[in-house]
Amino acid sequence: MSKRILLVEDEPGLLVTIGDFLRNEDYSVETASDGESGLKRAREESFDLLVLDVMLPKKNGFDILRDLRQARILTPAIMLTARGQIVDKILGLKLGADDYLTKPFDPGEFLARIEAVIRRAPSTLNPAMEVYTFGDVRVDFRRAEVTRNGEPVEMPAREYQLLRHFIENREATLTRDDLLNKVWGYDSLTVTRTIDVHVGLLRQKLEPNPRHPQYLVTVHGLGYKFVG
Repeated sequence: MSKRILLVEDEPGLLVTIGDFLRNEDYSVETASDGESGLKRAREESFDLLVLDVMLPKKNGFDILRDLRQARILTPAIMLTARGQIVDKILGLKLGADDYLTKPFDPGEFLARIEAVIRRAPSTLNPAMEVYTFGDVRVDFRRAEVTRNGEPVEMPAREYQLLRHFIENREATLTRDDLLNKVWGYDSLTVTRTIDVHVGLLRQKLEPNPRHPQYLVTVHGLGYKFVG
C-alpha cells in the first residue's frame, strides 16, 4: 500500500512538479497551497509524512508544525525552505521537524530523505492496543495522552515519542545510539547527552522513586530498558 504524503507548498509550479515526482515514485500525494488548509488536512486526515514549505500564506510552516505537535499529532515532517540560515533549521528541529531541506534541492537527495524519515517513523502498535498501563501510569495511544493517578502528565512531543518507543520495545535493551536514531533521526550520539536527559525527565514524571527507577532502568554499559 502506497505511503500517503501531504505536500503543503504555495508555488503552483513546485506543487505540480514535486507532486508528480512523488507519485511517479509510487507515493500517494495530497496537496494544500496555504498554511491554514494544510493544517486542517494534517489534523483531520492520516498521513505517513508531511512535507511543509516554511514560507506559506495564511500560516507558515513553522506555525503548522508547532500547532500539530502541541496537539500531539506526531506525523513525521520534512521542512522545505528557500532560506538557508542555520537558525531556521534549528527552529524547525526544535519544533519537532524530522528533517530540513533547502531549495533548490536534488530530487535524488529529497527522495532519500523521505525514505529515511518514513523508515524511522515509530512502528505501528497493535490496533487493539489503544491504552497501555504500568504502575499508576496510563498511556492512551489514540489520544497521545499520559496520565498518572488520573492526573494529566505534561509531556512534550519528543518525550512522548521516546516513551512510546520504550513501550513498543519493552523488555528490549536499547542503546543510546538506537534511541537517538529511532526517535530523533540522528545517525550517532557523538558527545550529546540528549538521551540521558530525556530519560531523566521521564523518570521524574513517571517513576515512584526517580532515584531508583523500576520501569525505565539503566543497563550498564549498553543503554536502557523499559520494564513494565
